[in-house]
Amino acid sequence: MRNCLGLCFAVAATAFIFTPIDTIAQEAPAAPAPPSVTVVRAIQKDIRPSVSFSGRVAAIDKVELRARVDGFLEQQLFKDGQDVKQGDLLFVMEKGQYAAAVAQAQGNIEAAQAVLSLADIEVKRQTELVAKSAAPQSQLDLATAKQQQAKGQLDQLNAALMQAQLNLGYTDIRAPIAGRIGAAQYSIGNFVGASSNPLAMIVSQDPIYVNFTVSQREILDIRKKHAGQQAGALVYIELADGSQYSQVGKIDFVDVTVNQGTDSVEVRASFANPDRLLIDGQLVDVKVEGDKPEAALVIPQAALQIDQGGPYALLVNKDNKIEVRYVEPGRMEGSDVSIAKGLTADDLVVTEGIQKVRPGQVVAPVEAKPGS
Repeated sequence: MRNCLGLCFAVAATAFIFTPIDTIAQEAPAAPAPPSVTVVRAIQKDIRPSVSFSGRVAAIDKVELRARVDGFLEQQLFKDGQDVKQGDLLFVMEKGQYAAAVAQAQGNIEAAQAVLSLADIEVKRQTELVAKSAAPQSQLDLATAKQQQAKGQLDQLNAALMQAQLNLGYTDIRAPIAGRIGAAQYSIGNFVGASSNPLAMIVSQDPIYVNFTVSQREILDIRKKHAGQQAGALVYIELADGSQYSQVGKIDFVDVTVNQGTDSVEVRASFANPDRLLIDGQLVDVKVEGDKPEAALVIPQAALQIDQGGPYALLVNKDNKIEVRYVEPGRMEGSDVSIAKGLTADDLVVTEGIQKVRPGQVVAPVEAKPGS
């Protein structure tokens, strides 16, 4: 019995010694896998240097239609908002009194011409009599004076006829420029005159201007970096819905004076406007690009971070470890940003998974194509 107990104790002791060791070996956790991060290579890319501004659309020509004579409006020959051509008849005013004035002036001229004819005949007669010593010189002098008076009167009446014809012509109000006409401000039957408000406004449509202001610092920077390229700069505008206007503009004027309050210069670009999408007074975003592309190193904007030390990007080095690299960013190019300093071509920058890694940590990089 004693031998049996001893044997059982020995077996139990052996089980106690070896079983826990095997269990520990089986339950020991495996080393965690390196976190996965998405990386993109920094690449060289040809980009056009650009700068953005806020701009406002301005018509090349704007004309207020006004009555130049007094009278009642008799006709309106356009629809509000329609396109008109130069010379189109738009309003007609009453003509009666002005047509009568023309007829009266013509009658006065005919009478004055008859007086002048008689004066010419009298001068001729007195000249012959004086030559024969049959009449005193004073008679010829008087006849000559009456002749000059008749000529003067005729000149005055011709001028009055011209003014009457002008006034009659002013009763037809025509388009002085081509463009789009606004709403008529007076209805037919209203009495209008030179002191009245404008009857309507015509705004030219195509081409059209976009004005924007550029600071002196930006002007100097552009001239230093892109000397001689200003005339070839390309101008793009973005509309209120975020879409880019299909037409490309050209800078055609830079103001000759600087606004002393803002230290900026007014710049003007000209755009074709065949579809009438640009409207006078409209606010747009303007982007000016150089006419020659430049090579630049670019990375996705998602890779760019910032802290107290400035802008930086997380890189994956050749040992698959995270490295912090402070950079000097340049201009935004769509979803990318150019890098002036801090990176070299083919550096792997982290674009996704930035929050779950730290400097020096080993990671499993998954390379994505630029722009994906």
